[in-house]
Amino acid sequence: MQAADQGLLGRGIAALCKAVLWISTTVIFVILVANTGLRYATGSSLQWANEVPELLFPWLVMSGVVLAAQAGAHIATTFMMDALPAAARRAVATLAWLVVAALYATLALATFRMLGIVHDEKSPILQLPGSITYACVMVGMAMLGLLAVQSAWGAWTAGRAAPKPSADNEPRVPAPHW
Repeated sequence: MQAADQGLLGRGIAALCKAVLWISTTVIFVILVANTGLRYATGSSLQWANEVPELLFPWLVMSGVVLAAQAGAHIATTFMMDALPAAARRAVATLAWLVVAALYATLALATFRMLGIVHDEKSPILQLPGSITYACVMVGMAMLGLLAVQSAWGAWTAGRAAPKPSADNEPRVPAPHW
């Protein structure tokens, strides 16, 4: 499902992930360019310039993972689902999405329980807690779980509405994501 089709929750998650992507990418780029320029100009570098990108990169990656999942851009094998009748396909898809949501919730909860442990680990220069990078996994898994619940609801309610035929009465084929 595209973010536009996912209502307020999907649009909110997409907006948050896009903001994190833009901010983290921009900050990482500026720090690396400044540090490289400083190294060539003066022969020295910023001591903390390696730590900030290391802390921001997991947030960048997790935001991309959530956006890709929301857009349906991850690899999927659908031949078994395509072989099922519509009613069974709806039930199996709903159940599968609920299982996926439960697994994401389990991962988010497990990561939450680890935050206290990794919080005591500090980065060498800035002394930032290790829980910053683990928090991105927890937040990402929670977002993926919410999107899976929303997909379960969409799968359950999708079979109730008749699909609209295309203008030339050809079956609709999903557009590739690349």
